[in-house]
Amino acid sequence: MRKGTFACIDGHTCGNPVRLITSGHPNLRGDTMSEKRQHFMSEYDWIRQALMFEPRGHDMMSGSFIYPPTTADGDASILFVETSGSLPMCGHGTIGTVTFALENGLIQPTHNHKLKLDTPAGRVDVEYLLQDDKVQWVKLFNVAAYLAYENIIIDVPELGLLNVDISYGGNFYIIVEPQTNFPGIDKWSACDILKFSPQIRKVVNQTLECVHPLDATVKGASHVLWTGQPKHSSSSAANAVFYGDKAIDRSPCGTGTSARMAQLYAKGLLAVGQQFVHESYIGSQFVGCIEAVTEVAGKTAILPSIRGWSKVTGTSNICVDDSDPYAFGFQVI
Repeated sequence: MRKGTFACIDGHTCGNPVRLITSGHPNLRGDTMSEKRQHFMSEYDWIRQALMFEPRGHDMMSGSFIYPPTTADGDASILFVETSGSLPMCGHGTIGTVTFALENGLIQPTHNHKLKLDTPAGRVDVEYLLQDDKVQWVKLFNVAAYLAYENIIIDVPELGLLNVDISYGGNFYIIVEPQTNFPGIDKWSACDILKFSPQIRKVVNQTLECVHPLDATVKGASHVLWTGQPKHSSSSAANAVFYGDKAIDRSPCGTGTSARMAQLYAKGLLAVGQQFVHESYIGSQFVGCIEAVTEVAGKTAILPSIRGWSKVTGTSNICVDDSDPYAFGFQVI
């Protein structure tokens, strides 16, 4: 039987939803969060579907579970779930998870204002500011990010030829900058982004193999990052990230910002220590920075940081009963 009641804290990070699931955790096998992620996807994906899809969720829904650390010096582990699957890493999800967990006493830090988190993509360190029982901001130090492919020409139905880059920031991103057949997100509607993103993703994944060299379970270009002119003069750049089947990230996207900074660094357009204010499709901002340069399997990479904020919007107890014909959710595409 597949049923249960799941307590949740709901909120958002700079506009994009985060649902922290605080009960109903399945017992996962594995020594690392990458291994536990594989177990979750093989046996417990019904939980993700039930809590992320309609009628209990929606196309933009993103969530997480907190688990004990898998490393000796870790404070906690995070398993990410959303409509597109169980991601190796989620930046806005990490910021929301940390915020909600600290405000509700679900994580006890070993050191004040710092956390060491184990994620399926690897170790993510966090700094935060807690004032009057509220987390004002969270800064995460993400896994190494790198430019995987540069100047790839693809032919997209109804759109034509596009020049794209593929960059890794915890997930693989197809980055599309303004060019002949794409004027920029400031000149496109959300409908345009939703129409062409799945086609671009399909073409790229049929053309290239995107696999992390240190973890073969992290594979496939899952996100499309469209760029354009920002709304605010204080922003360095703007983006609209497509994920899942028809979702546009309302936040500036943490792993997407990491991937974008890695791409810009590789092209000589962003320096170590330089602040990078990334703007979302709705105008919210993350503050990014390249903290250092490193290598991933011999490839030049960056160590990025991302700072943002989250707010709680409510709590709930969600019931899942397999006698319900829509127990495991649905999508209307």
